[in-house]
Amino acid sequence: MNNQVKMAIIAIAIVIPLSSYSVWASDSSLQIRDENSSNKIQAISSFYPLYEFAQKVGQDKVDVKLLVPEGVEPHDWEPTIQDVQKMQKADFVIINGIGFENWVDSLEDMNYSGIVIDTSHGIIEGEIFEDHDKHESEDGHENEDEHGHESKNEEEHESEDGHGHGSGDPHIWLNPVLAKTQVQNIADSFSKFDPNNKDFYQTNANNYKDELDLLDATIKQELSQCNRDFIAFHDAFSYFANEYDLNQHTIISSNDPHAEPTAKTLENVINTARELNIEIIFTEDTIDTRVSTVIANEIGGKILVLSPLEFGGEGNYISRMTENLQNLKEALC
Repeated sequence: MNNQVKMAIIAIAIVIPLSSYSVWASDSSLQIRDENSSNKIQAISSFYPLYEFAQKVGQDKVDVKLLVPEGVEPHDWEPTIQDVQKMQKADFVIINGIGFENWVDSLEDMNYSGIVIDTSHGIIEGEIFEDHDKHESEDGHENEDEHGHESKNEEEHESEDGHGHGSGDPHIWLNPVLAKTQVQNIADSFSKFDPNNKDFYQTNANNYKDELDLLDATIKQELSQCNRDFIAFHDAFSYFANEYDLNQHTIISSNDPHAEPTAKTLENVINTARELNIEIIFTEDTIDTRVSTVIANEIGGKILVLSPLEFGGEGNYISRMTENLQNLKEALC
């Protein structure tokens, strides 16, 4: 992929128009809808968490649709011409950003002429991630270097064994503090497009952010006296781990949950679990559990689910993050 094009598409905090479509940041000059229009705003969210965030903000004034079908891995999904036609009819296409939706790069070739809202605006300002700068800790696990989000504070930390937290990790929605920024970016975009209902969107966003604040406070309290090290399946919880002073170790040291671990990697994970007295190995709700089960059996432990919430399911964002918290408590406390 052409590096200049990729940088133009992913750049955060500025608007860079391409030949056929634009990426909007939340502080951009957005076009305003006809103030006499009684039609609902049409929004398409790339995957589940953004779908729920947009629904919470827009409620009955916004018709939100999900772009990536249920049960389809969003990491691998690519739009068809029919999908682009659906996007053409929408006022907004809402994406996570930070390279999660690789298909954004193909929209220009498909003559997409609409607007893309990047909800990561303000989280990692102006940084472009193409390659993952990784290092190996003494136990042989590759982990990503520090990222620069402005959540807990602007300083990042690294655990003593060299496990850093997330350069280029797109899973910002798994940190409730960063999810608040995504919600606000959606509210800002709706408000600027439909200023007559600005107070409505902002009130809804504030109410939902209050729920996220409560979730954040609950996680902090529930995990404050617990052990800090956990083994996730793939490198999805870097922002979460950073926010709550945890150390994420992974079976798959990449953002691709379908990557295959080597025999050496499995040996390293088993050794890490034994050294840190870890008895629970996390798997995910949409992947084969065999690898996690092999490791758990080897250490005399068991597996639990730590969901990256990339798919819809029973419950909502808050309830499913609470389920993650309960499983983390069982593993750490």
